[in-house]
Amino acid sequence: MFARVSTFRTGPETPPSPPEEQARKVLEMPGCRGLYFLKGKESGKSLAITLWDSEEAMTASRQAADKLRAQLSSDSKMEIVGVEEFEVTASDIPA
Repeated sequence: MFARVSTFRTGPETPPSPPEEQARKVLEMPGCRGLYFLKGKESGKSLAITLWDSEEAMTASRQAADKLRAQLSSDSKMEIVGVEEFEVTASDIPA
């Protein structure tokens, strides 16, 4: 599994989560396994984490993800600080 982590600088007018329509578009991308959005309480920073079946699926989604990220940034009054990609080497979520 692979992950893309987008970091945003937020402001007081930034909503607590992305619009449902934008989240749905991400989740409909081939190979997408999930989406997490983390809004810092006082840090002025938020993270969007998407999970992918394979590196190929993550790579194939880059262009569409870039467009959605830019739209999210504009709509939610956030600044894109950075985007990084990772291989998920461990995962353990208790049931």
